[in-house]
Amino acid sequence: MTFVLPPEWAHQQWLWIGFPHDAREWPDALGRAQEQIAAFANTVAASGQDVRLLVCDAANEACARDLVSENVLLTRQRYGDIWLRDTGPLVGFDAGRTIANRFGFNGWGGKYLMTGDDTVGADLAQEAGCKVRAADWVLEGGAIDHDGTGLCVTTEQCLLNPNRNPAMSRSDIEAALARNLSLSRVLWLGEGLHGDHTDGHVDNLARFVGTNHLAIPTASEPDDPNSAIYNDAAKRAADFGCEVSRIPSPGRIASQGQIEPASYTNFVITNSQVIVPQFGAANDDAAVQTIGQLFPNRQAIGLASDAILAGGGSFHCASMQMPAAPDE
Repeated sequence: MTFVLPPEWAHQQWLWIGFPHDAREWPDALGRAQEQIAAFANTVAASGQDVRLLVCDAANEACARDLVSENVLLTRQRYGDIWLRDTGPLVGFDAGRTIANRFGFNGWGGKYLMTGDDTVGADLAQEAGCKVRAADWVLEGGAIDHDGTGLCVTTEQCLLNPNRNPAMSRSDIEAALARNLSLSRVLWLGEGLHGDHTDGHVDNLARFVGTNHLAIPTASEPDDPNSAIYNDAAKRAADFGCEVSRIPSPGRIASQGQIEPASYTNFVITNSQVIVPQFGAANDDAAVQTIGQLFPNRQAIGLASDAILAGGGSFHCASMQMPAAPDE
């Protein structure tokens, strides 16, 4: 198999972004979530990169058009949740062909089943002219991150969770990652963030910022609920042989007494920018500065994401890049 899955920092043709539409998911926050997603789309489009903002119907298309610039392409598509990182296609290249890998999707372990989420990935891939390859096991894109060399990182909490692939062992999953995505080396972290409804997606915990180089948060306050999780992840990564850079944590972010999975590692890498979520926390500015230092050839920009977080994710969760062919 010669399939190549480019890392996120490889050149991109465009960025897909999902537009919030379901008031049940954002009670009392839908309007602000829409505004924050629109600001995200506008910021990426202003850099000259193509942005395709998904809208589910005519009413939401009209709402989005009032919020985004003319540089943002609105595309009507059937989808339930906006978390395209998990439901969108994982696109790479094989012998000159553009291949979109599609995996089984079961609503994050059967918790959130919405019409369109199991088909939007294939629909986007076909619209983009990709050949679709279907895999026979469940995987969400936010459950893994990789550096383009065959090395990927994930969490045991998610990929070994019996609500995804109960018949698959650790070695089975490693073999499937190698077979379907050419990810031949797997760094297993432990638990994901408290309050993460995805069962510990790694894009809230550890992100590759270069070859064999991971960014992992560190707690700055004693009441940070994820302090031990961060430190365990950093130790496992270092023991595996990865370079580790520690970035700030937003600390304890709670809503109605529940811990929210707020994380600056839910940043998005575009062709010329790194978009860093902001939560109104003390470390917001420091996170933008620290992450910006890890991407010296890109502009680090902080954008409000607290309303998006009310639905369970942030900018990385809500987007998926379409990579450019290696010779482009």
